[in-house]
Amino acid sequence: MSQYIVSARKYRPDSFETLLGQDNIARTLSNSIKRGQLAHAYLFCGPRGVGKTTTARIFAKMINCAHPGPDMEPCGECESCVSFQEGRSYCIHELDAASNNGVDDIKALIEQVQVPPQVGKYSVYIIDEVHMLSQSAFNAFLKTLEEPPAHAIFVLATTEKHKILPTILSRCQTYDFNRIGIPDMVRNLRDIAAKEGITIDDESLHVIAQKADGAMRDALTIFDQTVAFCGTEIKYEDVVRNLNVLDYDYSFGMVENFLSGSYAAALSSFDEILSKGFNALHFVAALSSHLRDLVVARTAGLDSLLELPDSLKQRYREQAARCPLQFLYDALNVTTACEAGYKAAVNPRLHIEFALMKLSFLTGRTDVSTAPRPVAVPQAASAAAAVPAAPADKTAVAPKPAPAPAPEPAAAPAAAPAAAPARQRRAPKTGSALSMSAILQEKEEKPVEEAPAVVEAALPDDDAIRARWKDLLPKYESQPRLASALAKAELRMTEENGVKSVFFSVSNAAQKKWIEDKILRDMEAAFREILKCRKVNLHVDDIPEEEPGEKKPYMPEEKAKDLMDKHPEVRAFVADLGLDTK
Repeated sequence: MSQYIVSARKYRPDSFETLLGQDNIARTLSNSIKRGQLAHAYLFCGPRGVGKTTTARIFAKMINCAHPGPDMEPCGECESCVSFQEGRSYCIHELDAASNNGVDDIKALIEQVQVPPQVGKYSVYIIDEVHMLSQSAFNAFLKTLEEPPAHAIFVLATTEKHKILPTILSRCQTYDFNRIGIPDMVRNLRDIAAKEGITIDDESLHVIAQKADGAMRDALTIFDQTVAFCGTEIKYEDVVRNLNVLDYDYSFGMVENFLSGSYAAALSSFDEILSKGFNALHFVAALSSHLRDLVVARTAGLDSLLELPDSLKQRYREQAARCPLQFLYDALNVTTACEAGYKAAVNPRLHIEFALMKLSFLTGRTDVSTAPRPVAVPQAASAAAAVPAAPADKTAVAPKPAPAPAPEPAAAPAAAPAAAPARQRRAPKTGSALSMSAILQEKEEKPVEEAPAVVEAALPDDDAIRARWKDLLPKYESQPRLASALAKAELRMTEENGVKSVFFSVSNAAQKKWIEDKILRDMEAAFREILKCRKVNLHVDDIPEEEPGEKKPYMPEEKAKDLMDKHPEVRAFVADLGLDTK
């Protein structure tokens, strides 16, 4: 039995052409080799599994090739290339800074740097996870990194660039590696599956790529795990079950329930999701992502934002065509608020179920057929006549007949039939539940009581308004500055079309703006209540603009200057004592 090699190692790129998703970095490094403009230190930073160490190895292989091709491709036949392929190259030295992060380790590396390469032109030192070096190790490495021997090139790799000292960053050419896009990952996985003789559909590849979160190494690891579970025939259902990923069908079905208003079906589907062991918060996040994809699919020109296989794109377009844009906006508002409040919820399941019910009510098409059936309503013993509600269907329980009413006095026989139902409606209800039709019938038949007429005083004159203005001050005793401003305010009244406008003055524009924004409407309502008249409006009077040259001093320095200008003896006194007025 041959030794098994995982896909992440077996299909590791060995040239810049096979490097995935980092075209700009590959082009820059290739051009620097062609032009002989090699730096002495490089810093490769980015997420895990995107090719930082692989790029460093390819770079080291290319600069040491004895017979490179026209585009600087390694020949694969010279001693440097052969030793690189066999893993015994003396020109490439790798150091794991996570386990060799002390000063002694860096000193040993500095001594090794002084030795020239035995094969090739350069000795390349790849230091992985360089952010794990200690502070003292960084300081010991500074001088060598700044002025290394001519044959030495350092390539530092890290996933946490922010932990690198600025003095290290300033000595390196920095290359930021991006996450690999889902289309690139799907294409690479499809090629590998074809080489391995594995049958897999695009939807399964998209699930694997999304699970990898932009890391090609993670995608290959998940691919190997899926092959071990499914064999050479991989189906979408097996991938979803093996990776414990929510199926797209759940999200499509949920939106269909929301559109039809069937909250009961939405709650049942959510219970099924929980019974399969899925995380409730992950379900809400997947629902938010689904709604976002519906918005993208519904909007023309945004197809590039939809990273899905063609079969799913068509399905998204079909469902998005049935979803009003306002519904999608409101639904996203509900799901994002549910995600934000999930951790603070006392009952997380109820928190999500309540959000699902709100989503079901957005279209106003609530499916009442799934609501509880109406039950009989016991009638009061004193009712003269009962009007039973019509049952929803044949399974509804018919109400029991009410007992015979007591005879009415002979003096008013005609009023008895009308009085009896009124007494029945006012009688207290007993029982476990009311039918929906009975509630609606009672609401329609209930007489509307007229509110007592409000007696409004006549429009007050100017003197009366000035006299009652002081009654407004006690309401704002808790705000001394406002109460003081109102007490000093000058009133000005105008009248038009039977409506009185009261203008009161304030000291400055900032105070006017605050009153108009925060409290003017409350003051107006309170003053109307005091006057017993609704035809009085309050306004803050305009602030008169200051004439040029008459600016009122405000700051202490301005007040001192104004005082000295008006009184020369004060200026002389300040000069004699050497006082500082600033």
